[in-house]
This record gives sequence, structure tokens and C-alpha cells, in this order.
Amino acid sequence: MQLLGSSLMPFRLVSFLGAILLVLATQLFSPALAQEGAPSEEVSAEAEGGSVPTLPVGLDDPGMELEEFKLRLIPLTLEELSALALRWQEIVRGQTEAVVHATVASQNKEGGQTQEDLNRIVELTEVRGHGFDRFAAVVGNLEKKGGDEAEVAMLRAYRSAIIVDEKQQAGWQTLLMQALNWSKSPDGGLRVVFNLGVIVASLTGLFILARIVRGYARRLFQRIPDLSKLLQSFLAMVAYWITMAIGLMVVLSAIGVDVSPLFALVGGASFVLAFAMQDTLGNLAAGLMIMVNRPFDEGDYVTAGGTSGTVKSVSIVSTKVMTPDNQVIVIPNSKVWGDIITNATASDLRRVDLVFGIDYEDDPDKAIQVILDVARADKRVINDPEPWVRVTNLGESSVDLTARIWCKADDYWELKFALTKEVKLAFDKAGISIPYPHSVEITKAG
Repeated sequence: MQLLGSSLMPFRLVSFLGAILLVLATQLFSPALAQEGAPSEEVSAEAEGGSVPTLPVGLDDPGMELEEFKLRLIPLTLEELSALALRWQEIVRGQTEAVVHATVASQNKEGGQTQEDLNRIVELTEVRGHGFDRFAAVVGNLEKKGGDEAEVAMLRAYRSAIIVDEKQQAGWQTLLMQALNWSKSPDGGLRVVFNLGVIVASLTGLFILARIVRGYARRLFQRIPDLSKLLQSFLAMVAYWITMAIGLMVVLSAIGVDVSPLFALVGGASFVLAFAMQDTLGNLAAGLMIMVNRPFDEGDYVTAGGTSGTVKSVSIVSTKVMTPDNQVIVIPNSKVWGDIITNATASDLRRVDLVFGIDYEDDPDKAIQVILDVARADKRVINDPEPWVRVTNLGESSVDLTARIWCKADDYWELKFALTKEVKLAFDKAGISIPYPHSVEITKAG
């Protein structure tokens, strides 16, 4: 509609004065009307020292749906939000006056409060609750866009004080009816149940999705030849938790939870956690070094942190090792990385070292040949390098022969045990004795 210039100025002035008179009449003669919060198409007035920003059409309408209301708040500037917050403070003030007047009137009535009075108070309180929802949405938006902290705190304190004081003054019947009505309200209990259902269903789907992502990531990383199994498992787990974190933020945002404070919380808590969890962070750093430098992999037999065994898994903070007697030992990664690591299965071949003692009266060349014959007869022994047997020590009661025999790393333990037995049996057949300490009993003559 085109404006007709200055010819409409008297009409605007009359309309403006009429609006002021209407608001005053509403506040003085009909407090109950204030809780309806009639929408204004335009709020524009000259204030002392400046002008009040013009409010968008309809944003002071209590009848607007809350979701639509929140969407319409997005483009507003800081000045508009500040003015709108004050406007909604006036609306909820009028709605609160209506609740107070209805409560006082019912308490002063002869014969006490009736069920109709209680219903009226609860109805007015619910209307005011919808007003508070919109008031809180405006204040929250004002805070996000850099509003004055003192102003935001004052507005929130106003809302909290009213709610607390009313609950303290209300009778148990009123509180019970309010609770029942809230539980059946689409914006109250039903919304909470719906949100809980969404969270449960979303988390279930999120767990399934994260496991699928982890499986796909593991198969993808397995195609990279330079990655160890430990690093593959770690990267797959990282993909799993990243999926969980992103999915959780999406779910919370979908149900209207503001996740931006979480980032500030994590940032502030990180400094405290860094000091409180120094040992854990040290284990984490050591775990990353193990996975990147790959001193061992899953299935390797290692000696690390004072423990020997087969590596079962490496997490971000610890290494799980299974000993030959089937004990599971968990070693902090800082102890593993900070100690000497001996990997017995890093190579495809491994040397079996055996020491045999023979009597001084036995022929050492014969004994050496017996050991070589036993070793060469076993198919698990590798002939390149060839088996090696030498006299290495002249002990107090025996001549020590050392045998060095090569085999595949997987055959190490079985071959070692088998050769020890077979050499003993071969010595017996060849008449070669293995000396051992003898105790001599001395009998004192009587």
C-alpha cells in the first residue's frame, strides 16, 4: 500500500494516541486482558534520548506457534531483540497479574476456592507458561548475539523469581492440577516423552550406523599395506567415535537442545583435565607413538614393560599381552614405550638356542654329532643357516655344548621343546651321560 505522504500524519498521530489510551485502559480496568497479549503490527515510539527500534509484525503475538516464533527470531538484530525482550516482559507481567488477581479473588471468596476457581487459575498459569516460553526464547537469542550480560541476567532473574514465588505460594491442589495438565500438554509432558523416544530411537540407529562405519573403515584401512593392525584398529575406532559425536550433536540439535555451550564447556574443562589426567595423557601419547612407529603388531611375541607374551590388542592407553601360561596382563602404554621392547616375531626366522651338559669322560665330538643328527632330522629346522653346535663352557661338573638352530618364528616354541626331549633320548642311546649334582651322605662312625 502506498503512503500518501504528509496527508496521513494526523491519522498516524491519532492512531498512536489511541493505542496508548487502549493499553492504559487495559492495565487499569481489565488485568485479565493483559495476559492475552494482543499482537501489534508495529511498535514505534519516541523514547527519551532516542527511538525504540521497530518490532517485526506479529512477534508479540502469544498465539504464534513456538517453533515459528523461534524461526522468526533468527534474523533479528541485537537492538530488535532487546526491545522485543522488554515487550515480552510486559506481556508476561500482565499474564502474571491475571494469575495473581484470580488467585487472590478465589482465596477471598466466601466458602473458599471452588474447582472452577482452580481451573481458571491453572488455565491462566498455562497461558502465562506459553508466554514465558517465548520470553525465554527471546532472551536466549539475545544472549547468543552478544547482548548485555547484566540485561540478560536481569530478564532471566525476573522469570525465575516469578516461577519460584508462585510455586511457594500455590496450594497443593493447584500444583497437582498444573502437573497433570503439564503431563498432557503437547508442549509439556507429551513433548518430553516424544523427545525421549526420539533420543532412544536415534541413539539406537546411531550405534548401528557407527558400527557400520567402523566396519567399512576397517576394511578400507586394511587395503593400505603400510598400516599395522594396531593402527588400523585405532583409526577404525576413531571413525566410530567421530560418527557417534557428530550424530549425537545432530540428534540434540533436532530436538531443540543448544549444543554450542558444550564446546565452551569442553574448552574450559580441557585445561583442568590436562593437569588431572597427566598419566592418562602420557599413556595416550605413548599409544600413538606405538601405533605410528609399529615396534610390534597384534600376534607378536614381545618382551616389554617387564612382561613377555603375545600381544592381543593395543588401546589408546594400554597394551594387552597374553603370557604363555594364558594370563592376560594389561600394561600402561607409557611403561611399554618407555622400556626396552624386544619383538621375538618381528622377523620370519628365529633362532633356537639350547645348552646341553655332558660328562667330562664323554666324547664331545660324538655328542656334537648326535645333536646335529637330531636337529637335521626335524623338518622344522632350516638348513640355511645351518645348525651350529660348539663347546662353549667347561663347568665344574660338565662340559657345556651350545646349539644354535634356525626355524620359522611360528615353530620356535614347539621346536625348542621337541629338540630338548629328542637330544636327551639320543644321548641315552649313544651312552652319553648328562651330569647332575650328587649328594654324598657321610656316616659318622660310632
